[in-house]
Amino acid sequence: MILDSLGPRICVMGPSNSGKSTLAAAIGRARGLTPIHLDQLYHLPQTNWQPRPPEEFIALHDEAIVGASWVMEGNYSRCLPQRLARATGFILLDAATATSLLRYVRRSWFERDRPGDLEGSRNSVRWAMIRHIAIVTRENRRRYKELFDRISLPKIRLATTRELERFYRSERLGR
Repeated sequence: MILDSLGPRICVMGPSNSGKSTLAAAIGRARGLTPIHLDQLYHLPQTNWQPRPPEEFIALHDEAIVGASWVMEGNYSRCLPQRLARATGFILLDAATATSLLRYVRRSWFERDRPGDLEGSRNSVRWAMIRHIAIVTRENRRRYKELFDRISLPKIRLATTRELERFYRSERLGR
């Protein structure tokens, strides 16, 4: 399945640090879709990743999905039903836990101005996030795979780093 078959409103989901933000930004540039990073809607800017009040986040999310075209990355399952109702396509990333941990450390220590960053925040390695990636993500992976199997939207699952790299090349997506 090629990217064009996913239509003008694409959901990108997957475990933390699986490449969702980078992929959404690349798709946005290549296809003229507005990239929407749910972490930026969920957290208050100029904070150290402090969450917004839930009703404020949901309002921002629901306002964003009304748009005619977008590529939205992030999970936030409380808003997933309305997001999938508007989506025309779905991409599931499934990077290995070791890959996600490596990416987390690399982006926390070495990367600045990456897609999906929160304005005014500082990335740092935190034990809570390491625990989330190493432990909580296992259950999330199972749920994401079940969701992928159930949805009837045009969809693509990229289960390895090699598959993701191949997708970037075949769709001529730049980073």
